[in-house]
Amino acid sequence: MLMIGRRDFITLLGGSAAAWPLAARAQREATPVIGFLRNDPSQEDAPLIMGFHQGLRDSGFREGQNVAIEYRSANRQIDRFPALADELIRRQVTVIVASGIAAARAAKAATTIIPIVFTTSSDPVALGLVASLNRPGGNLTGVTTISRELGPRKLELLHEMLPSVTKVALLVNPNSAADWKVYIQDMQAAARRLGLEIIVLNATSGTDIEKAFASAVEQGASALMASVGEGFAASRPGQIAELGLRHKLPTITGTRESITVGTVMGYGTDIRDSFRQVGAYVGRILKGDKPAELPVMQPIRFELIVNLKTAKAIGLTIPETFLVRADEVIE
Repeated sequence: MLMIGRRDFITLLGGSAAAWPLAARAQREATPVIGFLRNDPSQEDAPLIMGFHQGLRDSGFREGQNVAIEYRSANRQIDRFPALADELIRRQVTVIVASGIAAARAAKAATTIIPIVFTTSSDPVALGLVASLNRPGGNLTGVTTISRELGPRKLELLHEMLPSVTKVALLVNPNSAADWKVYIQDMQAAARRLGLEIIVLNATSGTDIEKAFASAVEQGASALMASVGEGFAASRPGQIAELGLRHKLPTITGTRESITVGTVMGYGTDIRDSFRQVGAYVGRILKGDKPAELPVMQPIRFELIVNLKTAKAIGLTIPETFLVRADEVIE
């Protein structure tokens, strides 16, 4: 039987104890780290993060178990994204998630090596993020909801739902990274075809949004469209819905979250599902897939949702023929 002296035992124990933190550190370093760039960490953003985590789980990854996530938020100041992207690169993250155009552009400018998975409301080819949708090339891929391109279609649906409306307020964020001048031109062209007048209202903060609603009413607008860009309207569904009710102004958005909390009508994709797809792509990259070979995912289905409860609350009568066409009616 091998006998170990007290001094030898203490030495052995000390050596083992010293090895424990080294082993723990090695395990931490082996755990992949996801850098997550987003615009706004508000509670209303929570469903999108839940969708992202669902996509990760479906791919076999769980935060705190076999993957870590480093969140960086610009707090609605998109000029902060370049510094935040650099910070994640210094952190040596395994992959970067970029939520929104400004975040994606900042991440792309910061690295050509670390894989980037983006979500954007506009055409990523036109934005210069990827070479093509089918074969992105480089180190970026992701999901596009093409929300901006749906603007004229939403205006048509508004005209069908409320044919008596002649003047529509358009709420936009002039500080967004998207090309809103082109968007406004497209909306004005669509309005002319429909015999409508567009009032453009700029807003960059919650206070600005309140002023914009008041201005829309003062200028005689009969409805308001809240544009989605950089999470601008999507991150404030509660405020926008409440202001629409307060001013009895039919408000149109593009996200399910906005409609369920009180806007009258919405047309677009399921944003939470888009973030689930982002999570799934991150999982595939962590398993070895290359972003250059993962096609940019596009929506294949658009939902028309009408909140009849809100319509009744502000005194609107929506034609039954329009309600029949809706994918969902909230009563």
